[in-house]
Amino acid sequence: MIFAPVARRSAFNAPRSADLALQRFLLGSFANAATPARSAGVTVTQDDKATTLQLDVPGLTREQLQLSIEGNVVRLSSVESAPRQVQRAWELATDIDAAASSAKLENGVLTLTLVRVEPVSKATTLSIQ
Repeated sequence: MIFAPVARRSAFNAPRSADLALQRFLLGSFANAATPARSAGVTVTQDDKATTLQLDVPGLTREQLQLSIEGNVVRLSSVESAPRQVQRAWELATDIDAAASSAKLENGVLTLTLVRVEPVSKATTLSIQ
């Protein structure tokens, strides 16, 4: 009697990490502008005046978070004594008006409303003589 190995094909093949990364990339690239972009606990929505970021930061209080805005870059980090460490940065297409922007923390969700700086025209009018 001869025993030969039998090749079986399973009905379920687990996706490889490269396939999952490609899928995440394609879903992010072809996302409709009307639907908010969602990535790793962050939801980003944009309109003509502001960009809104909603970030999940469970277990952290206002005192344990540090937020800085420099030009068009927003940086969020947690203090060293916080129960968990957070370090994130976002670069937006336009500069941010820090005075008009706001941050609100409710139930572990940090909502950043980042108002864009309106471009100021530097054109001058000359009188013709």
